[in-house]
Amino acid sequence: MTDFLRLAEDIAREAGDMLLAKRPTMSEEVATKSSPTDVVTALDTASEELIRERILAARPRDRILGEEGGEEPGESDVRWIVDPIDGTVNFLYGLPEWAVSIAVEVNGQVVAGVVNVPARGEVYTAALGSGAWLGDVRLRCNTGVPLAQALVSTGFGYSVARRAVQGEVVAAVLPKVRDIRRGGSCAIDICSLAAGRVDAYYERGVNYWDFAAAGLVATESGARLGGLRGRPVSPDFALCAAPGLFGELHDVLVSLDPERDA
Repeated sequence: MTDFLRLAEDIAREAGDMLLAKRPTMSEEVATKSSPTDVVTALDTASEELIRERILAARPRDRILGEEGGEEPGESDVRWIVDPIDGTVNFLYGLPEWAVSIAVEVNGQVVAGVVNVPARGEVYTAALGSGAWLGDVRLRCNTGVPLAQALVSTGFGYSVARRAVQGEVVAAVLPKVRDIRRGGSCAIDICSLAAGRVDAYYERGVNYWDFAAAGLVATESGARLGGLRGRPVSPDFALCAAPGLFGELHDVLVSLDPERDA
C-alpha cells in the first residue's frame, strides 16, 4: 500500500502542477456532457491522459477507470480510479476548489487514495488501516457534534429536475443545522470533513471517481461513509459524517426522499 500511495501521490502532484501552469480562462474551449452545465475542458482530458500514461509506465498490467476515458482493461487485480479534475467549473472560473483525485483498488477494495488540491497547495492521502493525512498532519473528523450545530456541505446535480428536488431538500435541511456550504468538489468536500472543516456531507449523483479516494481519507479519519437505509455509498446517494451525526442527518434526509429526481 505504501508503494501504491507513493506512486499515486507523485502522479497526482505532477498532474496538478501541469493544470496550475495551464489554468484556463473563460475563453478556453469547453464541451458539455450530461447537460449544458456539465462541462469538460481540454485540460480534463490532458490531465487524465498524463495520469494514465504514468500509471501504465509504472504498472502496465493494471486496470484504470477514469472519468473522461472510461475503463481500460488490464491483467492484474489492481484498478486505479481517476478523476483528472474534480470541480471543473471551479477550475474554469479560477476558483481554488478543484482537485486531482486518484484511488487504488485491490480486489475491489480501495487501499490507497490521494486528493491533490493544487490551488491551495494541499495534498490529502490515506492508506487502508494507516490513517488519513493532510501533508504530515494526521486527520480526525469532528465528533460529538449534534445536528443543530453541524456545518454541512452538499452539492447539486446538472439536470434541471434533479436540481429542483435538491433545492427542496436543502431548504428543509437548512433550518435544522448550523449552516450549509457548497464548495463545488465532492472530493474536497469529503476531505474537508476528514480535516474537521465541516461536520457532514451529503449529495445525490456523485460518481465513483468523485469519492473513491476522498472516501478512504474520510473513513480513515473516523467518519462513516454510506448511502441511505443501510446501502453503500453510490451515485444514488452519498452521506458522510462521524457515526453519531451520520445517524441524525440520515433520518432527516430519509424523511425528505432525496433520491427522487422529480
